[in-house]
Amino acid sequence: MADIISIATAVPAYRHKQQDILHFMQEAHHLDETDKRKLAFLYRQSGIDVRYSVLPDFSLPPEQSTFAAPAANGDGNMLSIDARLAIYKQEALPLSLQAIEKCLAGVLAAKDVTHLITVSCTGMSAPGLDLEIIEALELSPGIFRTSVNFMGCYAAVHALKLGKMICDTDAKAKVLIVSTELCTLHFQEHYTMDNAAAALLFADGCAAVLLGNEHDTDKVALSLESFCSSITFRGKQEMAWGISSKGFLMTLSGYVPQLIQEDISGLVQEALQQCNIRQEDIGYWCIHPGGRKILDTIQQKLQLEPDALCFARTVLQQYGNMSSPTILFVLKEIMEHLQRGASLPARIFGVAFGPGLTMETFIASTK
Repeated sequence: MADIISIATAVPAYRHKQQDILHFMQEAHHLDETDKRKLAFLYRQSGIDVRYSVLPDFSLPPEQSTFAAPAANGDGNMLSIDARLAIYKQEALPLSLQAIEKCLAGVLAAKDVTHLITVSCTGMSAPGLDLEIIEALELSPGIFRTSVNFMGCYAAVHALKLGKMICDTDAKAKVLIVSTELCTLHFQEHYTMDNAAAALLFADGCAAVLLGNEHDTDKVALSLESFCSSITFRGKQEMAWGISSKGFLMTLSGYVPQLIQEDISGLVQEALQQCNIRQEDIGYWCIHPGGRKILDTIQQKLQLEPDALCFARTVLQQYGNMSSPTILFVLKEIMEHLQRGASLPARIFGVAFGPGLTMETFIASTK
């Protein structure tokens, strides 16, 4: 059974308070007083205190922004898609290497990694991040590699699923998953509800995970037991991610929490039945913090205890939504809690959401 041996995370150097980002957005979009108050209310309700970015912009006056200050008529001199992807190419590798180094430290030499899975939906090129990591770490040029691209916030769960399939067919596999997102590169000048929602929630970050069947460590390891997924096609227009000449464009409807509310109980029960366990057997809930309302909706629908989603809420508060690596940040919090002496054994139920509307789950247990 494939085990999660180690998880590590990394964030960029620029740390932005949510209040500073709010001020940037109010000024950059030239909002009138009414719209400023409305946006301020949404930011206060976000459950986010701090977010990280590869750009300093969001704590600067708009006129000093990398993006250039959008003009009042919405025709500002915004960065082209080429320029945004150039920044991604410059910043994604160093951030990824930070997470990888911490993930492998004291656990495995980089040369012993047998499989590499990279995950991203905020930048792409060929040769891409996977080859850059192989070159930087001096991995074998014949290493098995694959990339999970443009799947959105649930993509890391899909990568874990692929990693388990590899480990189940190769007893000596050491699978490195690297999930890197630079969401803030895709700030948009036009003030729409979708753009406002994306600018309110998303941030930059990276997580690295090591999977294997064999390991020699005194740290808590998690065995991946099963996966279950569901697509709600009636929500395919409610959460989407597309490429335009001005960057990647997010569609994030306020209807998403309702769709999740309607379908989450059935998906959870299906996933539990696959493992022949009950909801009461779950000790920890590793929920992707796609937003405060989503967490509130899930907690209410599943009738969870008040502190059941504390790890997800902590990640949302301290980092915001970083797309694909976010659920791995939550899982890392849970593993560190278990390492500090929480009662064992324990089962973990994870779920993330993304375009489609897609919901991906996993169940893991302590060794």
